[in-house]
Amino acid sequence: MEQKNNPLHGKTLKDILEHLVHHYRWDGLAYHININCFKSNPSINSSLTFLRKTPWARKKVEELYLSILDKK
Repeated sequence: MEQKNNPLHGKTLKDILEHLVHHYRWDGLAYHININCFKSNPSINSSLTFLRKTPWARKKVEELYLSILDKK
């Protein structure tokens, strides 16, 4: 199945998270997605661990990323 219209195709979760942190910084990311891994001693690695185990949180991160792309 071809994925050329899927903006998430070819993007890793790490790429998405790094883009969001660059765009919002950790405090802004925590404001938009209220989860502890963004509020309490945040890091890329700890957030990735949580997001990979928690589908609803990963979905929120992907949706926020897509909303940034829509604004460009």
